[in-house]
Amino acid sequence: GLIYFFVQRFYVSSSRQLKRLESVSRSPIYTHFNETPLGTSVIRAFGEQERFIRESDQRVDHNQKAYYPSIVANRWLAVRLEFVGNFIVSFAALFAVIARESLSPGIMGLAISYALQLTASLTWLVRMSSDVETNIVAVERVKEYSDTEKEAEWKQESSSLPPGWPTKGCTDIRGFSLRYRHDLDPAIHNINININGGEKVGIVGRTGAGKSSLTLGLFRIIEAAEGHIFIDGVDIAQLGLHDLRSRITIIPQDPVLFSGSLRMNLDP
Repeated sequence: GLIYFFVQRFYVSSSRQLKRLESVSRSPIYTHFNETPLGTSVIRAFGEQERFIRESDQRVDHNQKAYYPSIVANRWLAVRLEFVGNFIVSFAALFAVIARESLSPGIMGLAISYALQLTASLTWLVRMSSDVETNIVAVERVKEYSDTEKEAEWKQESSSLPPGWPTKGCTDIRGFSLRYRHDLDPAIHNINININGGEKVGIVGRTGAGKSSLTLGLFRIIEAAEGHIFIDGVDIAQLGLHDLRSRITIIPQDPVLFSGSLRMNLDP
């Protein structure tokens, strides 16, 4: 039993990580497969069939880098379990031959029979426990979504906005910092801006400078790590998300394509 335990521990430590990598790399394949038929007409119109086939092959190849080693590891476990099981049965048979003078044939047969049953039971136990620990990765992924931080309240009953807010659009950003995750460095750090009402302001910078991050912070899509943003003297952190997002407008940099004609979308 101790040998079975060490074989299982050695297998699970690698198999669990391979299963995690395989699960993560499998999702992009399904996403690409589901998206491609929806844009078939556009793909054919622009002659991009080869590019989509190549991208699909790349995603499958990336998935196989984790899937194939997981299958090999499974076969490795099967060979070791069979080897240990055969060793136990062979040892029981050898012991029966050595002690043939002192043991009856019935006892010898019973010992070998029990050895066969024991190895089958231990093999099944190792298999089941290994599968449980390997497939627990799916539970980890579900738990990851269940532990995702929730947004702030959609509506704040206690907040009382002035009528017609914002009236001027004066924006005052004080010591504003923002990070995408708690374990990452701030994407923007200690920003101080004072924009008067009616002014037109452009924010320029290289990729990754924080232009989009500042917009995400203004809409509280990502909450501030430090600092405050005031619009017409009101701290947006004290507002409900509905009150904030329904009174300012954003044109996203990622376009949204609507199916059908313009007339159908305006008057369905």
